[in-house]
Parts: sequence; C-alpha cells; structure tokens
Amino acid sequence: MNNFPSQEKVIKCVIDGITTAKNNFTFWTADELYLSYAPPRFLTIHVSQEIAKLNNAPEIFIDATIADILRCSLPSRDTFREFMKQRYLTQDVLCLTLDERFEHKSDNDSISRVIMSLKNGVRNVKEEYKYEIEKICKMLYRNKLEDSTLDYGIFAFYLDISSSARKKSEQRIKEITESFDKIVNSFENLQSKLEGGKINIIPNIGEWAVCCYIIEPKFK
Repeated sequence: MNNFPSQEKVIKCVIDGITTAKNNFTFWTADELYLSYAPPRFLTIHVSQEIAKLNNAPEIFIDATIADILRCSLPSRDTFREFMKQRYLTQDVLCLTLDERFEHKSDNDSISRVIMSLKNGVRNVKEEYKYEIEKICKMLYRNKLEDSTLDYGIFAFYLDISSSARKKSEQRIKEITESFDKIVNSFENLQSKLEGGKINIIPNIGEWAVCCYIIEPKFK
C-alpha cells in the first residue's frame, strides 16, 4: 500500500489545478472569458490531473455518491444507510474523492480518505455552498477517530470579479469564510481553516482568487 499524500500536498494540488484551469481557459478563449464561464467539471478535471502527478497519488473518483463514500469509510460497509438516515443525508455526489491506492482483492474493499467539493464563480454567500459545507460536516463528524477513515474535506472555489465591483475580493472571501465557520462550529469535534486566497489583480479588468476551505476532525 502506498503512503497517502499529505494534506499539504493535496491542498497544493487543488490550488495549482484551479490556477492551471484559469490559465488554460484564459488562453483558450484569447482573454475573452473569465474562468467562471467554463463548462461543468472543468475545475474537477484540472484538479484531478494535478493530484495524479503525485508520486504517491491516491485513487481518484469523480462524482462518487455519498452512499459509496460512506460504504468505503465507515467501520462496517453495510451501515451507510442508517448513517445517512441518522445524519439526514440524502443521496448526492461529491466532486472528488481520494481513496487509498493498493492492489484490490475485490470490488468492495476501497478505503476513502478525502472528500472535495469544487465550485466555480463563487462571489457571495449562497445556500448551495452552505449546503455543501454542511454535507461535508455530516460525513466527517464522529465521536471517535476510528469511526471513519475520512481524514478531512475540502470546499475549494474560484472567485473572480470585475474592477467595477463595489465589494472587493478580500471582503467577499471574509464573508464566505465566516458563513462556513458558523456551520462547522455547530458540529462537535470539527475544525476548519482557509488556505490560498491570494488575490490576483488584473489592471483595469478585475480580480481573481483560489481558496481552499478545509474541514477536519479536531482529534486527528
């Protein structure tokens, strides 16, 4: 079994992947369009490619269902339905799931370690983003570390605004982060932090930034 990549390396891959997506889309459209106009899964594919470059790359799954992730992370693989019922989790998908890479003996022995939601064109606090944060929290929260193999979750997003926008990127990121913090703080044994967030200014055009909001158990 390969050593699973560190959180630091995974976060760097996420930020680098979204930054590459921005640079590619800008070049492909001859500077005509912001990355926020890119098609669905554009960020997901670029982030996946960056993670796949790691020497100890994990297995990468796109749009895995909550049920499948829980089945591959709970101590007992047949308890995911009850877990979802108790946590009021409805069937949905996560943009990316990172599993341990090893030689499988069956199609039912995967081990999920990291879950991610990737959002493009995030500019303000929205219910759909808060829903994603709550979903990640419900999947990560537990009383004992050994109750799940999930190490942490990431809500990564790309933000861009025009230079004429009244509210600048720094304030937008602050408000988005604060709204997420309120949700995470409502769960016992969870903590969060923001990585990235460097604001890039394009003179007379606008600003853009890439952020990673990480949620993880406190007793990890």
